[in-house]
Amino acid sequence: MKVYALVGKSGTGKSYQAMNLCREKNVEGIIDDGLFIIGSGIQAGVSAKRQATRIGAVKTAMFTDDEHMISVKDKIKEISPSSMLIIGTSDDMVKKIVKRLELPEIDSIIYIETITTEKERDTAQKQRRDQGKHVIPVPTFQIKRDFSGYFVDPLKIFRGKGKGKKRRFIEKSVVRPTYSYIGDYLISDKVISDIVDCVAESEKGNLKVVRVVTEKTKGGIKLTIQIWVKYGEAVIKTAKAFQAKVALQVALMTAFNVDRVNIEVRDLI
Repeated sequence: MKVYALVGKSGTGKSYQAMNLCREKNVEGIIDDGLFIIGSGIQAGVSAKRQATRIGAVKTAMFTDDEHMISVKDKIKEISPSSMLIIGTSDDMVKKIVKRLELPEIDSIIYIETITTEKERDTAQKQRRDQGKHVIPVPTFQIKRDFSGYFVDPLKIFRGKGKGKKRRFIEKSVVRPTYSYIGDYLISDKVISDIVDCVAESEKGNLKVVRVVTEKTKGGIKLTIQIWVKYGEAVIKTAKAFQAKVALQVALMTAFNVDRVNIEVRDLI
């Protein structure tokens, strides 16, 4: 396995640049903030950005927890990628990660200053400092469950060169971690209820919402919605269609993972 390292100060855009660097050097896997990533998928690990404190985040990124370290190490052995990019804030950090995961010695250390402009690094640091935003180099759907309850924003970047060539895009995810000094991202139950009511209104009188119960679970939001269905409508079909629309709109409008939507038909109207 050939091992590369990308080193730079916190908030200088390392994770943002990681996918570009992997394509350029044909690198198969990434170790970033406690995650093992292949292509655009998380294979193993726990994101440091989920931790409640900065110290906890550093420990996760360094794989200090044995269970975390073993799970990632075993998955790397199972997949056996031909090359790996280790992302860290210093030479010492990436070397310790390599040792902890029992990877081969680093072939080449690439510094963020050599692949980005000063303006790009300043922009990245401004987003980190002023908005608390961090990039994870995987699509939003890959991390949404793990980041349920925190700000998640898909960032689509279009790539393509040459006249007539088809453009394609890669998707990265911008998150605001738990330990962000900006604070928690919270949505009141009333907002969820209002979203459900709006979806019901689009059903043109086929149903009426009488109660919405919101529960926060480890997997995200669990909704129990009691409805009345218009007489003459196909009850099960109407309820299932409404269930799917609610799940979609709540996820889109709040960035929370929707764990479950239960529909209870209580009466006819």
